[in-house]
Amino acid sequence: MMMRRAATALRREALRDGRLLRGVCTSPSPSDSTEEMSILKKMCRDFADEHLRPIAGELDREHRFPAEQIAQMGQLGLMGIAIPMEWGGTGMDYVAYAVAMEEISRGCASTGVIMSVNNSLYCDPVYRYGSDEQKKEWLTPFADGSRLGCFGLSEPGNGSDAAAASTTARREGDEWVLNGTKAWITNAHDAHAAIVIATTDKSLKHKGLSAFIVPTDARGFSVGKKEDKLGIRASSTGNLIMEECRIPASHLLGKEGEGFKVGMTTLDGGRIGIAAQALGIAQASLECAVEYAQVRKAFDAPISKLQAVQFKLADMALRVEAARLLTHRAAALKSAAQPYTKEAAMAKLAASEAATANAHAAIQVLGGMGYVTDMPAERFYRDARITEIYEGTSEIQRLVIAGQVLKEYAM
Repeated sequence: MMMRRAATALRREALRDGRLLRGVCTSPSPSDSTEEMSILKKMCRDFADEHLRPIAGELDREHRFPAEQIAQMGQLGLMGIAIPMEWGGTGMDYVAYAVAMEEISRGCASTGVIMSVNNSLYCDPVYRYGSDEQKKEWLTPFADGSRLGCFGLSEPGNGSDAAAASTTARREGDEWVLNGTKAWITNAHDAHAAIVIATTDKSLKHKGLSAFIVPTDARGFSVGKKEDKLGIRASSTGNLIMEECRIPASHLLGKEGEGFKVGMTTLDGGRIGIAAQALGIAQASLECAVEYAQVRKAFDAPISKLQAVQFKLADMALRVEAARLLTHRAAALKSAAQPYTKEAAMAKLAASEAATANAHAAIQVLGGMGYVTDMPAERFYRDARITEIYEGTSEIQRLVIAGQVLKEYAM
């Protein structure tokens, strides 16, 4: 009940005087720069500590979708944080989203990615490109947490080359007919609708892509096997299969031929979500290492007294803080409707590599205890690895960053 009141207070405060972060954050700690952020951060940390951390290992072992916890997060307003209240969201900004994502992912990275996909990859494009009619039916119940969405861009034969979509959509009267398979889809087995990018005119290449809202109960739609993954195992991942899948013509999202634009802008925002997820893993790894170093003794003293261990902890803390600042900057730029493609790529790259490095360091600090499932360090290590792959690999992020830099410094 207390958390529900906190969520209501967040919504009421945002509606009352619009004290949301605008422009680029310049304060030393962007996440604490407003009362709303402080409330949100505490609410999410308390929720994660009480409802996620105690069962994260169990969810991982059982590959179990955290249905009860996701429902509670919907009640707290965490499934549509940056969506206006009129469409079921909380009406906060993307820095708030990054703060919440980090705290939830610190408790359970699987739960964090479920939240990220619904916020960044489903709700955001429907809000940005959908008509009012589409928003009423396909945004409001997803932003308020009643339903769950997913996003279909990657395919079995292409991932990084988004323009090479082999999934097709043809118009037949008042319907679109989709054929093809989307691969590696987070929330695949639990979603009620998917944003699907398909080719409507192959001759136009990337300008011949269009985006569609596809209900998962549509005729001709099915989901492939649930993938058995290295990490984030409480979230479902699988293929979306469309065989003569028929949807109403009104389910075209945006204009015909805008699919590449929808996909790329959605991925930019999605990278902020994954950066925040990676931050949560990196922060959890740091906390795990610090706690263990203070209680584990060697040579009659806690190992935290050893310079070698202190150096590892210092590097871990440095990585977290640097990645957090990059992530909050990218989120603030998106909130201010300023260009943020380079900053999102930088944040995602820095945070994902920080997560992997910190998880590795945590295992090293814990020694043998870091290698067994009695401690969460090995799960952090497994969960961190995917953050360097989805929403664009680290190699893709470097290409994006370099491309933007070359434009900025063009002769």
